[in-house]
Amino acid sequence: MSEAYILGIESSCDETAAAVVRSGEEVISSVVVSQIATHQPYSGVVPELASREHLRAIVPVVRRALADAGRDYAALDALAVTQGPGLAGALLVGISFAKALAYALEKPLIAVNHLEGHIHAVLLEERQKGNYELPFPLMTLVVSGGHTHLYLAEQNGPAWTYQMVGHTRDDAAGEAFDKVAKLLALGYPGGPVIDALAPHGRADAVKFSPAQIKHRQRGDESPAPRQPHFDFSYSGIKTAVVRYVETHALLPAIERRRQALAAFLTPQTGDVLALCDPPTLDLVASFQRAMVDDLAGKTLAAAREYGVSTLLISGGVAANRELRETFKRRAAQEGLPVYFPSRPLSTDNAAMIAAAAFPKFLAGDFAAAELSAEASLPLR
Repeated sequence: MSEAYILGIESSCDETAAAVVRSGEEVISSVVVSQIATHQPYSGVVPELASREHLRAIVPVVRRALADAGRDYAALDALAVTQGPGLAGALLVGISFAKALAYALEKPLIAVNHLEGHIHAVLLEERQKGNYELPFPLMTLVVSGGHTHLYLAEQNGPAWTYQMVGHTRDDAAGEAFDKVAKLLALGYPGGPVIDALAPHGRADAVKFSPAQIKHRQRGDESPAPRQPHFDFSYSGIKTAVVRYVETHALLPAIERRRQALAAFLTPQTGDVLALCDPPTLDLVASFQRAMVDDLAGKTLAAAREYGVSTLLISGGVAANRELRETFKRRAAQEGLPVYFPSRPLSTDNAAMIAAAAFPKFLAGDFAAAELSAEASLPLR
């Protein structure tokens, strides 16, 4: 069978999502229920609350995805679910539901790595545009609130294989955005609000030193040629922001902004902007510029080292305006095509899970009955 309708289910963090995708290339329906309002008072995801919200949402989300697709359970060829990485309790909600549903329907179940889902979000939309052939070798940066990973990707028949050539040593890039936004009392989630505020500040006002990392060499234990590794680190820039706040007496303004924003049920960007003074906006713009320059610089250095022909940038941070503009400009200077997902498919969704499941469906790579969540599942 070359055509298949797959129901994807995603519950790795704070979005409950379901989607029906045809043959990894056409989104028939896609439903995402966000938990931002639940976690906003805490300026970050609370795992226990995330699991409870998934339990409330999973059944209506799946029913709506099927209704929007105009299909019933019998018209599905397979189900797909995120196995990891992610929050263990959140993952278990999606997996338990998907396993029970697959068993009741006597349909195959496919386990998908969340990171591979982000990669296939790009491939899905390129196929929708009629672009089925991306030049290899291919490198992908998966950058989000929980992940900052660089992979070399190869396609062997329907299956994809991955070699990690870089990752964060501490905070993920999206996590750094959220923590800095929390420190400055800008609201949650931090990435979108910082991206919206950054154009109002001077990106060269505050100098941040890049993290000094000794890049490890892969293969040190074997006689094979050594392969360079390109790692990221963002705990240092977060500390630098803390010190800047302290040395430039920004704490009183931050506290006033925190109290003012507490009066808003759902503060909008304009509300936050009105409460930000020029020094804060300069700090925000400079922080974003430093983060984007580091992500682009290391990724393009890795691309040169490994001689790749194509770049894919995916994950929630791939929705960042400055990141997209910087990658497009610098990749074009090197004659390297770069692809992003649309902004709706940059953040967590189930269409990417169903799309990533299609090659596994063709290969007959189905989940075993004992499938369970793997919070730190590696991508290979």
